[in-house]
Amino acid sequence: MERPVSESKTIPPQTLVVIADGHRAVLFRTHGIKDALTLTEERQLTPQNLSGEGPSGSRPQEQSPRDTDEATFAKQLAAELFTLKQANKFEHMVLAADPQTLGQLRSAMHKTVEASITLTLDKELTNHSAGDIAAIIRNAA
Repeated sequence: MERPVSESKTIPPQTLVVIADGHRAVLFRTHGIKDALTLTEERQLTPQNLSGEGPSGSRPQEQSPRDTDEATFAKQLAAELFTLKQANKFEHMVLAADPQTLGQLRSAMHKTVEASITLTLDKELTNHSAGDIAAIIRNAA
């Protein structure tokens, strides 16, 4: 959910920006503030060992193999964010993902990671440039 303009908030420098969908995540770091906010890409994450980390037992009939893989990747991403948080690699985080991935991440995310979220965007941004993403964050914050 985007933060209403009336609740405008500055995104601190060095905020971790996570742009995700069910197939990959791109991690950025912010530089500057407000209208001078820019992003630098730090790394990309893709699903690893989906068959070994998927749900145990049988998959519900209404869930496709793709849905299962996306949920497994959301779990993997949540675990990686927790590892980064435990290692003090970020204090603040902006999280942007399509609504389905966002819901899966929230259910898998540790409370300390969730408490670090400064801004949440329920948008698919993985195919946008760093400049476009920075502009979207500037306009939403």
